Amino acid sequence: MPSNLTVYVVDDDPSVRDALGLLLGVRGYRTAIFAGGEDFLLAWRAEWAGCLLIDIRMAGMDGLSLQRELGARGCAIPIVIITGHGDVGLARAAFKANASDFLEKPFDHDKLIAAIDDAFARERKSRQRLQSRARGRDLLRVLTPREREVMGLVVTGRHNRDIAPALGISVRTVEVHKARLMSKLEVDNVADLVRISMLGGEE
Repeated sequence: MPSNLTVYVVDDDPSVRDALGLLLGVRGYRTAIFAGGEDFLLAWRAEWAGCLLIDIRMAGMDGLSLQRELGARGCAIPIVIITGHGDVGLARAAFKANASDFLEKPFDHDKLIAAIDDAFARERKSRQRLQSRARGRDLLRVLTPREREVMGLVVTGRHNRDIAPALGISVRTVEVHKARLMSKLEVDNVADLVRISMLGGEE
């Protein structure tokens, strides 16, 4: 699944870095190679997209420490952990820190490619969700504060007659606000209103 996404390889073994760079390059992947976790963190930018291929045991900052530090910085890029010393405890710790896969050296090349492609798919879905939420927030900005209050109650299943006393307004006024907000959001049913509310972070 070569694409505009990048595989960021972090390994302190030069021979492994060279081998992975060659393999991924031949398969058509864009790569960026780093000799350790510290080097990667110094270069890392929040807008980077793709997946991380990290050796779990490295001199200095190990793979798990790098993974946790990225999580603390709010980096949600998918991570594939590789190691020559794999065990159940390490795998459990890696997955607890949200690794997308865990491979033990020597690993099958096709399994590695499959793990990277799966990580890329996760990255795309994550970015699509973020973009959808941003669109939802943009839509909600056109509403007045009162319209957002009405919407917040409508999407919980409240009827107009229940919303009116909750907001201290008449049923007719609720109907007007509801009609206006649905017109602004270009929806004609509550199901679509709920969808936009969730996208905008109003759930």
